[in-house]
Amino acid sequence: MAAAAMQTNGRGEPEPPLLEACGVTVRFGGLAALDDVSIRVEPGRILGVVGPNGAGKTTLFGVLSGLLQPSPGEVLIEGQRVTHLPPQERARRGLARTFQRAHLFAELTVREHLELTYRWLHGRQSYLRDLVGLGARVREDGERERVDRLLQSLGLTQVQHQPANSLPLSTARLVEVGRALAGTPKVVLFDEPSSGLDSRETEQLASVLLRACQDEGVALVLVEHDFELVLGLSDRVDVLDFGRLIASGTPAEIRADPAVQAAYIGTERVG
Repeated sequence: MAAAAMQTNGRGEPEPPLLEACGVTVRFGGLAALDDVSIRVEPGRILGVVGPNGAGKTTLFGVLSGLLQPSPGEVLIEGQRVTHLPPQERARRGLARTFQRAHLFAELTVREHLELTYRWLHGRQSYLRDLVGLGARVREDGERERVDRLLQSLGLTQVQHQPANSLPLSTARLVEVGRALAGTPKVVLFDEPSSGLDSRETEQLASVLLRACQDEGVALVLVEHDFELVLGLSDRVDVLDFGRLIASGTPAEIRADPAVQAAYIGTERVG
């Protein structure tokens, strides 16, 4: 992607990152899953996070999304501390995430998944009331337009009325992407989105993610084992190893970094 221009406020000062982790440490017993890790997610950019198994990538996503509490460390959204806020409050502030396994409701249709997320994040009705009475509710123009746009952008219009339990994995992944975008987030955390996909499906997903960043104006954080996918999509890449941030830079810088080659490329088959 082309580098995005730095955002400034009315006084010409740089805006804070959309999402930031500062000095985050997480320990499980005596083991530091994360050790003094700091990352920054800028508006309209894609940040890739890579590293060997056990490097701390999933733990980092847990901290950013509110499932885990760092000690010490802080998490900020647009410069405001959210370290102790639960995931649902972070979602209302513009943070969305997907999971490595698609978490879909088997009987709900593709369209209903997107509608449910839109309504919940826009405070229309209670989550459970919408879940059991989704089809009976009158759709508002804003919801209809938003969902129609996402279905078209993701190539899901033809399957919008199919239930989730009838979808192949690649389509279920796209539904997860659509659900993450349905609430018009500012930043989305994607956890292993290409897991289980073949090369053609991965290429399709990469195009969808890139288009989402460009068309929706959101920032993306991409945790992936597919090293080449990350390098091809990201503006910047952070590399974790044994819970520590060992490198941060452009894809070209990361590819050439001796520490990355030793810790990551040398221990896994990539590209």
